[in-house]
Amino acid sequence: MSEKQTKYVSVDEALNVIKSDDIIVSALAAAEPKELLKNLHTISHKVQNVTVTTCLPFEPAEYFSNGIYRDSFKMEGWFYTATMRKIQQNGTVSFIPNHLHLAGAKRLGHKPVNVFMGTATPPDVHGYVSLSLSNVYEKAMLEAADTVILEVNPNFPRTFGDVEVHVSDIYYLVKTNYDVPQLPDAEPTEKDLAIGSLIAEQINDGDCLQLGIGGIPNAVAYSLMDKKDLGIHTEMFTSGLMELIKAGAVTGKRKQLHKGKHVAAFALGTKELYDFIHDNPSVLILDGNWTNDPYTIGQNDNQVSINTTIEIDLTGQCASETIGHLQYSGTGGQADTAIGAQKSKNGRSFIALYSTARVKNKETGEREEISKIVPFLKPGATVSLSRNDVDMVVTEYGIAHLRGTSVQERVERLIAIAHPQFRSELLEEAKNLGYIL
Repeated sequence: MSEKQTKYVSVDEALNVIKSDDIIVSALAAAEPKELLKNLHTISHKVQNVTVTTCLPFEPAEYFSNGIYRDSFKMEGWFYTATMRKIQQNGTVSFIPNHLHLAGAKRLGHKPVNVFMGTATPPDVHGYVSLSLSNVYEKAMLEAADTVILEVNPNFPRTFGDVEVHVSDIYYLVKTNYDVPQLPDAEPTEKDLAIGSLIAEQINDGDCLQLGIGGIPNAVAYSLMDKKDLGIHTEMFTSGLMELIKAGAVTGKRKQLHKGKHVAAFALGTKELYDFIHDNPSVLILDGNWTNDPYTIGQNDNQVSINTTIEIDLTGQCASETIGHLQYSGTGGQADTAIGAQKSKNGRSFIALYSTARVKNKETGEREEISKIVPFLKPGATVSLSRNDVDMVVTEYGIAHLRGTSVQERVERLIAIAHPQFRSELLEEAKNLGYIL
């Protein structure tokens, strides 16, 4: 029996290597090992105090979503999802504050990795698998782990970059055959298209793009189809970026790093996206510690960063990951890419948000419209992007250019792009706070 054959085991056999007090690291988002995590709770009777470190998990697995397993397992996450939000106060999950490019490195400096779990393509004729959809921290964790377990799935796209691993470096391989988890494209709303159009007017031929996720970034991509020679150096490779490549708007010819290549730390989207990146040498999935490093990002001229926020105060502080004290998502690469873009020659950074949101009034139970540009953030809110690092802020009412501005100028410019029905109130609050006379 060959070395490759001896490595294949069942899910149950793979999980048997996990011991009490182990620290497990799971791959990110669609790259997470679905079958291993779905069945992790089945060893709860044999283990205690196992920590699973993860990021943007798709699978609402029993080990963390069901509180009866809290003595056996806990999850510590770099980025929250809906399931984590719902149960964050039951003691089974805890957030790890981070800038994404340093998430893995800082974690390794704090705790060892006993077990790394991820997904991969089947081995090729040379004995190499591809980690496929993510290398935000996966390769570094794999190399640092005592034990490596990978689910091998023929449905995952074979990607290039720094994602190749030889079977001799893998402890166990588990054969699986489920569909790759997808993230449907968010259909842009009228507000998304208005914001996307405003940002697109600021983007020139030859600019290098980082786009986030959601309706606004998709609307930006939609508005850029007539541009020429755009480049991609991004955290997440999205369907919107794929469409720009297919339309001929992206060529990468004017990039300084990896000219002609489309660089990302992970990919997430539709089956069409996965089919596009499969065996596509123009797409490079590279180590997030390098890809998201602001110094790296700044080496591409004309780098443009486009991200979103939940709430922004009148001085420019962005709360992009919490609603008050409750964790909603994560910092991710927002600060990485915003700061990196401004290190770039002619680089620009955009923070986009709707001017208002509809929220439930706790007293009446009715939904009411509130301004997302506020005098000060909600109590306990996390500042994901410091006001020192905010460049341009965009709502459906315009763009506030904040780079180099005073607090008084910021107040005036942000009020100008707030919803008209809240501008007088914001102005009065700004006067009460002593921001303006």
